[in-house]
Amino acid sequence: MTRLMTNPNIARPDDIYERLIDLHADRSPEESLRINARLILLLINHVGDPEVLQEAFAIAAATNQGANR
Repeated sequence: MTRLMTNPNIARPDDIYERLIDLHADRSPEESLRINARLILLLINHVGDPEVLQEAFAIAAATNQGANR
């Protein structure tokens, strides 16, 4: 069973973050939401492993709940 990789795995994370921010520059909130949805679906397709995806969903949901407290 493949496990979700949660350790840092990006050679230049600041560059990736900057590209993500640039992706949303001059976009309406609705356009940004559509872009995020497409990006998520593309990455889900790339991962492909339902068990890894379920683990990611669970971690994301737990993290979100903690942020709302």
